[in-house]
Amino acid sequence: MQDKYKWDDLRLAQAIGEMGSLTGAARSLQIDHSTAFRRLQALEARLGAHLFNRARDGYVPTPAGEEVIAAAAQILDALGELERRVAGEALSPSGVVRLTLPDTLMTTVAPLLQAFHEEYPAIVVETAIDNAFFRLSKRDADVALRPAASAPEELAGRRISIVGTALYASEDYLSGRGKDLALDAHDWLCPDDSLSQSRSARWIASQIPAERIVHKANSLLALSVAAGAGLGVAALPCYLGDPDPGLCRLSDPVPAMETELWLLVHPDLRHAARVRALLDFLWEGLQKKRNLLEGYCSDASN
Repeated sequence: MQDKYKWDDLRLAQAIGEMGSLTGAARSLQIDHSTAFRRLQALEARLGAHLFNRARDGYVPTPAGEEVIAAAAQILDALGELERRVAGEALSPSGVVRLTLPDTLMTTVAPLLQAFHEEYPAIVVETAIDNAFFRLSKRDADVALRPAASAPEELAGRRISIVGTALYASEDYLSGRGKDLALDAHDWLCPDDSLSQSRSARWIASQIPAERIVHKANSLLALSVAAGAGLGVAALPCYLGDPDPGLCRLSDPVPAMETELWLLVHPDLRHAARVRALLDFLWEGLQKKRNLLEGYCSDASN
């Protein structure tokens, strides 16, 4: 193994296989393209085998490459399971906990993280903001806070509350238009294709003519900023829209856009002291914010 492979080699081969390109693999591993290229060349030289064919539309694994990718997946999965089990045996509430959540929730969660740090100064929370669902089984993160229809079967989860979504616009946008126009008389801000499966995106697609959509974004936080700038009407989680002084709510929470908020953890880690401490702290803190999350009040302190 030492002569021919390194852990980073395996991760690179697996990433190229998953992403289909060297650029995508480099981005996912947070290295530059030239480093990834040199490492791939060095790996192929050590093995004496060509692992990928460079096509116009990406990197296609050769038979040798397919074998390396398959072996890498098995080895890295086994290593990840070992790391989880060892981490799960930790008894002292100290160390690092990786928390992933979407950008929209950071304003709501940040005060809880500050209070958590005061109570558990030996635990360092690393926050990964990402609107895609991180794979906890791959140790991208230890704990996830996610709006979702249900918890993935392979994860341990606690349902915190429903998440209400309502319609918002700025005072500047509404001046001269009013709040009572028909839906298709407004300019609309919409999630882009990367969020097309979200309930708000599906609702907009079913209710709003395409010609009335004036702006799209891959982030609900970006849509809230655009709405605050007067660009149009946006469907936003109430926990994001209600505390924003630059936005006016135009509707009650829309049932068709309702989802749930889940606190998720890999089963191997849920009994680790540092992870358990964060899970319990977030659970208790977010329970106190249920009215805000569900859209029953506009006071961000509730």
